[in-house]
Formats: sequence, C-alpha cells, structure tokens
Amino acid sequence: MEKKNIDWANLGFSYMQTDQRFVSNYRDGAWDEGSLTADPNIVLNECAGVLQYAQTVFEGLKAYTTEDGRIVTFRPDLNAERLENSARRLEIPVYPKEKFLDAIDRVVAANAAYVPPYGSGATLYIRPYIFGTNAVIGVKPADEYQFRVFTTPVGPYFKGGIKPLTIKVSDFDRAAPHGTGHIKAGLNYAMSLHAIVTAHAEGFDENMYLDAATRTKVEETGGANFIFITKDNKVVTPKSNSILPSITRRSLMTVAKDYLGLEVEEREVYFDEVGDFAECGLCGTAAVISPVGKINDHGKEIVFPSGMEDMGPVTRKLYDTLTGIQMGHLEAPEGWIREIPVK
Repeated sequence: MEKKNIDWANLGFSYMQTDQRFVSNYRDGAWDEGSLTADPNIVLNECAGVLQYAQTVFEGLKAYTTEDGRIVTFRPDLNAERLENSARRLEIPVYPKEKFLDAIDRVVAANAAYVPPYGSGATLYIRPYIFGTNAVIGVKPADEYQFRVFTTPVGPYFKGGIKPLTIKVSDFDRAAPHGTGHIKAGLNYAMSLHAIVTAHAEGFDENMYLDAATRTKVEETGGANFIFITKDNKVVTPKSNSILPSITRRSLMTVAKDYLGLEVEEREVYFDEVGDFAECGLCGTAAVISPVGKINDHGKEIVFPSGMEDMGPVTRKLYDTLTGIQMGHLEAPEGWIREIPVK
C-alpha cells in the first residue's frame, strides 16, 4: 500500500480530509449497521438537537505505524467505554463497544494511505462522535442520533513540539463539582474557548484550571491532564470527580510503576504545593506529554527545576517508554495494542 504524498514531518495539528469515514444512524430505538462513505458533509435540520442544546459527545485516539510496518491503535476499548459514559450522562443512546471497535478498524483500514510512516513524528488522529440529529425545540434529549468517525493525519498538538510550555492560572472555571467535567462532551470544550483565546493573547500556551468549589486544588487544562514529578521521582496526578479520565494519563501511571519502577500516586494536589515539584507535564491523546516549564499565577512565576529547554529526566523516560510501546519498540501490556487488518 502506497502512502499519500504528504510532507509528514511538517504536519501541524489541523484537519486534512481523508478518503473515507464511518456513519451510523439511531432511529426508532436502534442503531443501524452503519457504513463507510466518501462524503465528508453532514446535512441537518435547522432545529437539530445538537445545534439547539449541544447534545454531542466525542472521543480522540490515534493510529500509528510501528517499526515493523504494522498499523495499530492504542487502547481503543477504553475510548469506547469513555464514550459510553459520556453518552449516558447526556442521555444519548450508547454506541455498542464491539461496533465502536469495528468502526475504528474499518475507517483506519480505509484510510491506511494516510497513516504517517514510522519515524515521521506524525500520527493518524481518529475522531469518533455522536450527536442529536432530529428537530428539538423543547429542552429535552433528541430522539434520533448519528455516530460518525473521521480521521486526519496530524503532527504535534503544540507548535513547539516537546519544548516546555508556559501556562497561566486561569480566572475561569472549567467544570463544576457535580457537572460534566468527567465526560468528553463538546459543551465542556466550548466553555474553555474564551479562556484559551485569552491565554494565548496574553502570551501563554495553556491554562491551569483550579477546582471551582475552593480554587485551591489543581484540576487540568482545557485539553489535557496534569502529571507532576516530585524531587524524589514519585509520579503524582491530580484526583477529582470533575477531571476527564485521560487514557494517556492512566497508561503513563502504569508505565511509571511497571516499566520504570517508580512510585505513583493519584491524589488531590493543592496549588500551594505545585512549586515543590521537580517536573510538570500535560498529558493526553493529542499531546502525549508536553513538558511545562513555568506557571504564571497572576504575575508570580513558578519555574520548575527541569527548566525551559527540554523535558525533565523522568518526564522524558515516561514519554519515551509510552511512545516506545505505541510504536512497537517495547512489548505492550496485554490488550493495549490493537492491530488494524489492512488488505
């Protein structure tokens, strides 16, 4: 199979249309079998539930070309489970796990020519999502839905790649304690747009959101979980009911413990202890791990000992080990890697 003629090494994190996507519709209480289509466009009624009341949930995962030439995805079963939890919270019918996994396989195989080659630094980003399609004028769940999956080849999420980021403590709240911060709903990301535009205008790469109830504890950014390294090399991640359960973060904690022999801890992290950590990073499907060099708290700077030039040593080991698993350098835990059958 011949790859597309794309400048893989210089891809940004932006949309590029690929050949096929998967579409399935929910009507009369059931999902249909779904099919691949070359048409990237969606036609909706002006009163569609997704347009009126933002009834939509989504996922994000990647396909990789391994060192030995296979095309694989990373823990897609967890994406299926998280999408199920998100759908239930927004009263959207669940798309079955096995159908989800089959749809991912089919879409990636159909767009195999767009999966970046090994060593290019790029990946194929996969976006499954569900949204309400029928007309809804009263505030209630839709009756009909569409599940879709599209793909796009991407480069690094942050323009600087692995260059340490400068972030700010946001004055805005990302999620309420009993809200929807723990699910991957489009409305959560809409809420973060003004905050991220503001941060960028002020010269920062991202926001650090504190808990809405007390504004004393670290939560996450608009699109990634935090990971901290103590001065004695313990890996710590914030714990909260309003944080999205990142698949990358969960995987990194396993990598830290089982591959690197490090102590790991998921707990409440108070902002006033952040300056005591040796390293800080943002982790997620898009970024994998992006190091944080400093945090600006309304003019007061917290500068991590790892500095502004490169990843800290423990963060680097975590990054190299996880990407090594994804790319086939290292043996993966059972069930982490799903090979895509490509004809």
